[in-house]
Amino acid sequence: MPVLAANIEIEDLQRNFRPGAQVALSCTQGYSPLFGPRKIVCAASGEWTRTKFMCIPKRCPSPDLLEHGDTYYEDTVYQSTINYTCEEGYILNGADTNLCLANGTWSMPVPQCRPVSCGLAPVPQFGMIIYDKMVRGNTTDYGIQGTYKCLPPYVVVGEARAECTVSGKWTETPKCRVVTCPPPENINRGYMSSKDQRDFDYMENVKYGCNGDYALDGNLQIVCQKDGTWSEKPSCKAPCSVGIGRGRILYKGRKMWIADLDPNRVLHKEIVSFYCMDKARECGYAVPAQCIDGNLNIPECFEEPSFNAYQLKSVSLPSEIKQC
Repeated sequence: MPVLAANIEIEDLQRNFRPGAQVALSCTQGYSPLFGPRKIVCAASGEWTRTKFMCIPKRCPSPDLLEHGDTYYEDTVYQSTINYTCEEGYILNGADTNLCLANGTWSMPVPQCRPVSCGLAPVPQFGMIIYDKMVRGNTTDYGIQGTYKCLPPYVVVGEARAECTVSGKWTETPKCRVVTCPPPENINRGYMSSKDQRDFDYMENVKYGCNGDYALDGNLQIVCQKDGTWSEKPSCKAPCSVGIGRGRILYKGRKMWIADLDPNRVLHKEIVSFYCMDKARECGYAVPAQCIDGNLNIPECFEEPSFNAYQLKSVSLPSEIKQC
């Protein structure tokens, strides 16, 4: 029997041949001849003539693209395989692998990636859902979103936005409930716009104000929230007195002697600047201080002038000399 290269076969199955006998060569299943004579001869020496006959694997056509999916393969020759996967939100309809057959065709047609569907979103009692896109029939595709609304006086309790998820189910459905808040309480040193001793509906609001020179800190109004509680109340903060008897200050962009601050008070969160002396450079500079709920801390660098310096030598005060 002749010794042949891989993927080559002979049609004659006998084991011994006489000199001069010819044997036809062919390719095994799945392979095609490339070049070289297709016969060999048994020589007088008892050896077979040499041949360059070669077989190469058959090739399948390039695979079609998978819409909304990916196709993975290294080659398209006989016995090569293709693996298919779909994008998130799509399900593979068909085989996930394909094999190149001996006849140069693929074993299976290209599968399809079909979108996940959820059906219609569940609707809570006394509620509705408004889809972001037009929905036809009784199915919705992956990624479709909508917003839940409730019929007055009910309100949405839970997440109002909904979506058809990759699992084929809608996100959690909220509930529609009547939400009320108890009568609001007043704030210290302040007043409110309503004194009604009743339950307030969701989104109703009450406004606050402060007495005298007290300043409102926080939101002007509170709102009845979805959980049946009021939003955070503001508070009334006390004004501050400027605790110096002599000197000049910077207040609201204007330099003024402390005696001209009448009445002697600044409101919560207002800023007053005091003048200090840079003795090494012989110049003055302003240092700000802020009123916080009745407390105004005077900068440590400030030195209150003596009565004589204030009355007779005011031109030498840090506020009056060259500024740093």
